[in-house]
Amino acid sequence: MEKLIILIVLVTGVIALAQLVRLYELSSKLKKKGEHDVNDRDNHLNAKLMLGFMMFQFLGFIYLMLTYGWTGRGEAASLQGIETDWLLNLNFVIIIIVFFITNFLLFYFAFKYVRKPGIKATFYAHDNKLEAVWTVVPAIVLAVIIILGLQSWNELTSGPSKESVRIELFAKQFDWTARYSGENGKLGKYDYKLTNEGNNPLALMTTETIESARSETEKAIDAIEQELKLAQLDHLTSGYRGLISASAYKSHIEDSYNAASEGDFNLVEVEESYKHIYADAKGLSGHVEVEIPDPNSETQKIFDRLEEKLIVKGRILRSIVQMQQNFNSKYDAYAFDDIIQTDTLYLCKGVEYEMSFRSKDVIHSAYFPHFRAQMNVVPGMPTRFKFTPSLTTEEMRKKKADPKFNFILMCNKICGTAHYKMKMMVVVLDKNEFKQWEISKQQSTFKDTYSAGESEDLANSEN
Repeated sequence: MEKLIILIVLVTGVIALAQLVRLYELSSKLKKKGEHDVNDRDNHLNAKLMLGFMMFQFLGFIYLMLTYGWTGRGEAASLQGIETDWLLNLNFVIIIIVFFITNFLLFYFAFKYVRKPGIKATFYAHDNKLEAVWTVVPAIVLAVIIILGLQSWNELTSGPSKESVRIELFAKQFDWTARYSGENGKLGKYDYKLTNEGNNPLALMTTETIESARSETEKAIDAIEQELKLAQLDHLTSGYRGLISASAYKSHIEDSYNAASEGDFNLVEVEESYKHIYADAKGLSGHVEVEIPDPNSETQKIFDRLEEKLIVKGRILRSIVQMQQNFNSKYDAYAFDDIIQTDTLYLCKGVEYEMSFRSKDVIHSAYFPHFRAQMNVVPGMPTRFKFTPSLTTEEMRKKKADPKFNFILMCNKICGTAHYKMKMMVVVLDKNEFKQWEISKQQSTFKDTYSAGESEDLANSEN
């Protein structure tokens, strides 16, 4: 009801405004005054309104700055974020100065040079000095901003220090998974072809995961080959059914088909048995040649789809076999001691982190608003940056006077229907608290989760 009343008021206001404009036009006609005729009183009124609007605009800007603070970003919570804020503040200072100067000149000149009777404005078609000034000055300012920005970006993406901690953030619709380097300080290798949603969703590379992926791929190829053989058997059987009219011989075809489809079979041998049945039905002797109709479009699509799947799986299997031959088992330790986190990202204040990113499906964007850090996460193209948290969660809560505050990692790319909920809580601890957290996660390494996943898969297969 409230929305309806608001709508009625708005519509009524628009109608009233239209009627006022119409009334003004009618009064102008009665006065025999054209639209191009503007008297000095109206000119001076508009000139004063220009000054009034300028003051309203400037005062409104100042009020919003005083009420909501300098850009409303709050304090940066990382060392790199402090530098980013400095550069952003420099941009804002330049923009605000230009904003006040240009808007003052715009509205003041509209007031100062109001039309006056008997005075004609001078027309300047071109001025080289003005062109040079408003080309060179912005170019110099932009060059300074770009150079400073490149310096900050190079620092953010430069190589990590020896003391930095490696963390990988794995993105998929619609969640984040964090992987910490273990005691050896190195993240395990990965390859998407090793992905197993049951026990290896991050596709980490170890001797066991490679062997498991090879076994699963071989099983998948066997299943596709069997499906293709059954589809070819159905087509072959359907063709012979159409060639044989006698019901007695048709039953022989059905018996042969049922026997073949219930177990492993050789398609050539089945076809030979069909030829014998066909020869008996037609009263022929010796070797016979039978021409089966070509598959229809739907059947051919099934054949093509299965053959394409076989080609793809074959390529993957060859790649995995090559991977297995070249893989050094010493890299197992790099992956097995990695710590996997799916709900909360824990960081330590004052520690430099090298964050690497990869995506399983579409383009995401890892955005840490409080750390002033963001990086696109692109399938097939690993990306990275580094940053050092400078405030713990508790310190930021005190600064904001908000006991429920938490840092957050968000996806800043529209990645699908549930994009809005793709986020991960970030908790920054001091060194002692972080050490205790690390101790508590000693049984949450990839080796532990992979072993648990294998046991679960084995139990499911037995059931």
